[in-house]
Amino acid sequence: MIHINVSIIIPIYNGERYLSECLDSCVNQTMKDIEIICINDGSTDATESILKKYSEK
Repeated sequence: MIHINVSIIIPIYNGERYLSECLDSCVNQTMKDIEIICINDGSTDATESILKKYSEK
């Protein structure tokens, strides 16, 4: 069996409108060995609080 690790890198700037949908899609993948890396580039909206909520899951 081949073991594959996947990293998903998401750059974000003021993405609160679509961020939850994007992260839900990543989290609900069938592949189990994934890491999700979110890069917040100085957002001024609720992006940071959304990222904190997901990081606690």
